[in-house]
Amino acid sequence: MSETRSHADPLDFTGMSVIVTGGTRGLGRVIARTFLDAGADVLVCARNAPDSPVTSSDGERPAAFVAADVRDADQVAAAVAAAVESAGRLDVLVNNAGGAPPADSATVSPRFNEKILALNLLGPMTFSQAARRAMVDPSNPAGGGVILNISSVSGSRPNPGGVAYGAAKAGLENMGRTLAHEWGPEVRVVTVTVGLILTEESERFYGDAAGRAAIAENLAMRRLGDPAEVADMCLVLASPLARWVTGTSVEVHGGGEGPAYLGLADRDAAGN
Repeated sequence: MSETRSHADPLDFTGMSVIVTGGTRGLGRVIARTFLDAGADVLVCARNAPDSPVTSSDGERPAAFVAADVRDADQVAAAVAAAVESAGRLDVLVNNAGGAPPADSATVSPRFNEKILALNLLGPMTFSQAARRAMVDPSNPAGGGVILNISSVSGSRPNPGGVAYGAAKAGLENMGRTLAHEWGPEVRVVTVTVGLILTEESERFYGDAAGRAAIAENLAMRRLGDPAEVADMCLVLASPLARWVTGTSVEVHGGGEGPAYLGLADRDAAGN
C-alpha cells in the first residue's frame, strides 16, 4: 500500500477508503474523525444512525453512514460494497464495534453470552472476511489493505462481571495473529489493545470522578487515556510507517495497571 501514499507525509490518507464499525459514537467516532482529518474517505456503520453527523474536526468532511449490524453477514457485505462503490477501493477496516454490560458469570444466560461473543468476536471475523475480498480484488489499485481489531485489556487479564466479553477479546487477538499469516502479505492485521480511556460510558464502569482518579493513580501514566490517543495509534498502524507490523497486538494503555498486591502490602506494613 505504501506506493499509493505520499512519501512526504506517510500519514496522508487522501484518496484512501476506510470503514470504521461502531463509528458513530465513543471511541469509534473519534477514530473515524481522525481518519477524516488525515484525508481519508470514511464510512461508518452501526445499527442506528448517529444523533449528529460524523465529520472531520473542521466539520467540512462528513463520513458516509450505512446502517449495519456486524452480526448480520448480509448487512456487513452491503456496508463493504457501499464503501467500494463510493471510493472505488477499500484500504482500511477498523473493527471497533463491541462492548457488553456487566453480568454475573454464575447466572448469566447462554443467550446473553452468545450475543456478546457474536458482537465482539464473530462480527469482526465476518467483517474481516468481507473486507479482505474487497482489498485483494484485482480492481483495487492498492492491492491489499490493513485490518485493525480494537481489543481491550479485558482480554488479557481477569474480567469479573464480563466473562464472555473478556473471552471474546482474547479470541480477537488470536484471530488477528492467525489472519495475518493466512492473508499476508497483501493484508496486514493488527490488534489494538485498549486500556482504560475516558468516554461517555466511563462513569458506568469506573465510577464517579473520585473513583476515576483512584483508578488513574494505578496506571503508569497516572491518568486515564483519551480516545484520540488510541485513534492516533490506529492512524500510524494503518500507515506505511507500520508496514512491517502485522500479526501482533499493540497495547495502548498508559503503561497498564500496577500490581494491586504492592498497595495492599504497603497498607499492611503501616498497620492498617
